[in-house]
Amino acid sequence: MKEKNQSLTKQLLKLPVIVAALGYLVDMYDLFLFSVVRVPSLKTLGVSDELLLPEGVFLLNMQLAGLLIGGVLWGIMGDKKGRLSVLFGSIILYSLSNMANGLVQTLPQYAVLRFIAGIGLAGELGAGITLVAELLPQKLRGYGAVIVSTMGVFGGVLAYFVADLFEWRVSYFVGGGLGLLLLLLRINVFESGLFLKLKQEKAQRGNILMIFGNFQRLKKYLLAIIVGVPLWFVVGVLITFSPEFGKAHGLTETIVAGKSVMLIFLGQSFGNVICGVLSQQLKSRKKAIGIFMILSFMMMLIYLLSPISSTFVFYIMIFFLGIFNGYWTLFIIMAAELFGTNIRATVATSIPNFVRGAAIPLTASFAALKPDFGVNNAALIIGAITVGISLLALFFLEETFSKDMNYVE
Repeated sequence: MKEKNQSLTKQLLKLPVIVAALGYLVDMYDLFLFSVVRVPSLKTLGVSDELLLPEGVFLLNMQLAGLLIGGVLWGIMGDKKGRLSVLFGSIILYSLSNMANGLVQTLPQYAVLRFIAGIGLAGELGAGITLVAELLPQKLRGYGAVIVSTMGVFGGVLAYFVADLFEWRVSYFVGGGLGLLLLLLRINVFESGLFLKLKQEKAQRGNILMIFGNFQRLKKYLLAIIVGVPLWFVVGVLITFSPEFGKAHGLTETIVAGKSVMLIFLGQSFGNVICGVLSQQLKSRKKAIGIFMILSFMMMLIYLLSPISSTFVFYIMIFFLGIFNGYWTLFIIMAAELFGTNIRATVATSIPNFVRGAAIPLTASFAALKPDFGVNNAALIIGAITVGISLLALFFLEETFSKDMNYVE
């Protein structure tokens, strides 16, 4: 038994798993660094207080638009050229653009570089998760997701502390430097055996038309995207604009967005472990995700509707929102398990980025409803609709826990 446990541990701690986990850390660091430094960076560039929210939404949407485009491009490359090509190419683009973010002098420059950084970031998580899912046996895939997600969410926590210690420009330089260090680690990473086997076959690889040209595949693809949208409603709306929600609750002390980001990811570090282990125990991806989705919605109601008398209580609620929002990486594992090896990187990279991109209509809807319904009620309307549709989509998705990964479409 002891030797068996040691063997399982050795498989879980393979270099590609560790590198994928560190890639997710860098991914999350940059993805939420802007949420942390939004206010100080925009003020430095001369944006007035009344324009901090709309200009912040614009820059966030530029980053998300980059993720959308990059998610498709890197996904196709991952299936055509290999998982490693994405891990190298995406981190180089991300690192250089992130360093350039620290040098911006105007709002248009900032917008363009957030867009480019978004393209670079888009390949990180999907390619890493695809590699992990194909390297690990079925009984360990959920635990692999736990390792990747636990390491990754600390990227959001790290973003807060770096931004708290240094000026916002330095925070971007640190992110770029972390990416270049990770690039060195990836030199010794080996390619997925399933992909190498696929290269010897004649099956089409990385053809996104295989998804859109087949009703059943398209249905799975769209349902998977819908399932993940509530995750980014919480992060993209409830947390990014937590200072505005604090004001709506009548708090006199200003809520610090950076601290909100740090706390939700600290919560997610616990939630991802619990959700991943729960999935293994229930032998089901769908049940674990469904349970967390319902608990997350209950926490949204408390966050938006309960009377809050202090910033301490507000921050505690954000921490618990993070715990129940901790099914992101398990969701991506499920997305990778839904499709064959020849389009797996395409879907595992594009699906999470389309989910992230869903924050664009979510934030736009929030901004449109806010004048008539108020901050809390506008968020409640959007959140209820989002969670309801996502639970319905989850119901119609197939269970993937025991699925063999060695097949093609």
